[in-house]
Amino acid sequence: MRYVAAPGAELATEMAGDGEAIVFLHAGVADRRMWSSQLAAFAPTHKVIAYDRRGFGQTRYVAQAHDWLDDLQRVLDAAGAERAVLVGCSQGGRIALNYALTAPLRVRGLVLIASAISGAPEPAFPEDVQALIDAIETAENAGDIDRVNALEAHAWLDGPQSAAGRVQSAARTLFLNMNGIALRAADPGPVTDRFAEAYARLGEIAAPSLVVSCGRDFPHIQARDRYLARTLPRTTLAELPDCAHLPSLEQPDRVTALLADFIETL
Repeated sequence: MRYVAAPGAELATEMAGDGEAIVFLHAGVADRRMWSSQLAAFAPTHKVIAYDRRGFGQTRYVAQAHDWLDDLQRVLDAAGAERAVLVGCSQGGRIALNYALTAPLRVRGLVLIASAISGAPEPAFPEDVQALIDAIETAENAGDIDRVNALEAHAWLDGPQSAAGRVQSAARTLFLNMNGIALRAADPGPVTDRFAEAYARLGEIAAPSLVVSCGRDFPHIQARDRYLARTLPRTTLAELPDCAHLPSLEQPDRVTALLADFIETL
């Protein structure tokens, strides 16, 4: 691990291997460790890169306005990566999409797993999902971080309409540790979103893409996955019916295989 300098921050970054670059962008309830299996799998054949955003993992920062795309650019430059495949889950997918609109010549391909999208319509939740969201908000208002963490493990790791505790063992331990750090982190300051209209501009993205949709994820995220698959010009949709929002934790070998198959086509 090394630190990449950015204005007001030192971004905790892992880099390994040589060859075509793959950058892994973590979800908003995790950090770079969610990609440990994929980093190990691709390091023998590729330059693999993963970093913690401000407010996550081991990144050091002071609270100030910042831009996720500028931070990504600094990591790419530090790695000497002129072009890269961007692999993003959730908020990481949103960053990947926005970067593809900003610097299309530097994006060799996109892998979008349960991706967020800047400018997407606000979702309406089914009653059972809304009840879980309300419980998280109640715990937040009470300042009960451990309760928030447990409820968010249900929402994002187990799936909001699955039984709490469905996913156990090392995956749950890692989730609670990663998300616990983020929940307790100091506010990193406001994030600049250059592409609030990205939802309407997906047709401009020329890079080949793989969209991965998870059958136990939030219904509105699955709907966004289908929208991405319909709208991105050069895309393939892969479905993981028995996973929730973080398949790299639940089914790491399956995710690695999907990535390998996709990268072979580039």
